[in-house]
Amino acid sequence: MSPTLVIVGAGPRGTGLLERIAANAADLYGDRPLDIHLVDPHPPGAGRIWRHDQSPLLWMNSLAEDITMFTDASVEMAGPVRAGPTLAAWARQAGDGTVTVPSGAAEAAGALGPRDFADRRLQGHYLGWVYDRAVAALPPRITVHEHRHRAVRLAGPRDGRQQVWLEGRPAPLVADLVVLTLGHLGSEPPPEEQELASFAATHGLTYLPPDFTADSDLSGLRAGEPVLVRGMGLAFVDLMILLTEGRGGRYLTRPDGQLGYLPSGEEPVLHVGSRRGVPYHSKIGYDWTGERPPLPRFFGPAEADALLARPGGPDFTRDVWPLIAKELGFAHYHRLFTAHPERTAVHWTDFEEKYAAADPGSAALHTLVAASVPDPADRLDLDTLDRPLAGVRYPSAAALQDGLRGYIQADLDRRHDPAHSPDQAVFLALLSVYGQLTRFGDLGPWWHGFFSYLASGPPGPRLKQLLALSRAGVVRFLGADVTVTADGTTGLFRAGSASLPHTEVTARALVEARLPAPSVAHSRDALLRGLYADGAATTPGGLLRVDAADGRVLDRAGRAHPRRFALGPHTDARASGAFTRPGTNAPSFRQNDATARTLLTFLAARTPKERHAADQ
Repeated sequence: MSPTLVIVGAGPRGTGLLERIAANAADLYGDRPLDIHLVDPHPPGAGRIWRHDQSPLLWMNSLAEDITMFTDASVEMAGPVRAGPTLAAWARQAGDGTVTVPSGAAEAAGALGPRDFADRRLQGHYLGWVYDRAVAALPPRITVHEHRHRAVRLAGPRDGRQQVWLEGRPAPLVADLVVLTLGHLGSEPPPEEQELASFAATHGLTYLPPDFTADSDLSGLRAGEPVLVRGMGLAFVDLMILLTEGRGGRYLTRPDGQLGYLPSGEEPVLHVGSRRGVPYHSKIGYDWTGERPPLPRFFGPAEADALLARPGGPDFTRDVWPLIAKELGFAHYHRLFTAHPERTAVHWTDFEEKYAAADPGSAALHTLVAASVPDPADRLDLDTLDRPLAGVRYPSAAALQDGLRGYIQADLDRRHDPAHSPDQAVFLALLSVYGQLTRFGDLGPWWHGFFSYLASGPPGPRLKQLLALSRAGVVRFLGADVTVTADGTTGLFRAGSASLPHTEVTARALVEARLPAPSVAHSRDALLRGLYADGAATTPGGLLRVDAADGRVLDRAGRAHPRRFALGPHTDARASGAFTRPGTNAPSFRQNDATARTLLTFLAARTPKERHAADQ
């Protein structure tokens, strides 16, 4: 009987792991037989999020040239590099027939430029092609078996083979090793959301809890009626598109040159707000030129080692954030001084020496920056970036709309103007920081939200569309620190904000425009809940605890399970994404390689005789 590996989750993370298994197999596994069982009800490669069965109006959130599933020389790993095309390069090949794609995809691929934003269905074709290539690259005696089922239970002793039970199947898959490469999953709602859902059911209202927007039933959001929307991130952008263009509206260029919107009459009126009250920052719309900041500088492996070695572990606010802030500031000012020296008052070498000596967040650091960078607009103010509407009050709803449109337009202008290229340096520093933070476990929701807000915002064209929808009255901004209540007197939802005191909006519909918070204990995935019930450890934030070195699942005593592994956003070693920018030493690629090598080493040592003896 061949050794057996079960991978639960066939989306991009499972595909990336399979690619690393193929890359490392020759060196670590030789020509031994191996059965790999891939379990997922959705298509391999694309998985649920990137499947073809969704609206073509939904876009990728990164430029086509900035998306890759393949390792390169930047990735710090023990395994070999296996180069492959970015989404943009693959699309060129698909367009000219060099690679084969499903019917209808070749035209879309051929029209995609490197600085375009592909739709998610095309990305799904790319991921499917990557999957097929990974399977083809496996040695002849390694066989992949696909199971279009949902895994519902994982059982088995620590020192023995594992059983993976599939929905609708009478017998389990029996495996030497199991890897969970699950993506974003639903969770049972917390008490506040349960109360809102119950209120909606009682009063005949529509309440949509956090969800992947493409899977939400939007039919209850009626034409012309107000809808309260809580959240202004990427889920809101998808919602905005599906309820406008998706209902027949269209964009046009107005006589004044601005983008306009022609409603179909089927749109609801979206009253949207959030904690910050503003959308995520636009994607940067220019290329990098010149010298890159030498990163990491103040938050690299040595600093991470020192923090992790502290008794009791580091505190994020006290110990980690100051180093992150100093790293972001270093990248910002390095770019300002080297690319725009006319906007500085001292030489870079003098500034750098004093900047390095100053404590993060200290008065000395603020004094140095103020004396060296004359224009406050050229200084990095992370507090204002994080909460741009803090303390801002508008005298009227009309003033709030004008103020928010001005803010969004200013953000678009800045993020598409290379005169503000320090912003892109900060983006590069954020990627560098993220690469270190994968070792720190669950840092709580604030950091990931801040990272996404600055580094993973919508394409510029989406914010232009948001402005057009605002001018057309289809979107109305609520402001910051939004509160939503269930008004038992009127039987409606009621929303207000700190930006416009003493003014509220009522509606029969409320949408939580965000993904569910990951929680193993409260996951809607039966396998994860069962894992928790069996003793798997979780963080205070609800993430599955894993060994940062290779992804082994930890129990509540801190022991690593020898046969169970997990990778992805449900773990405390989650990286910024299963696919990433080329040349960025992506944490997910490093994790995939380390886990693949651990799997192959374990399985190679399991000769038939050893396996028979151990499993008795």
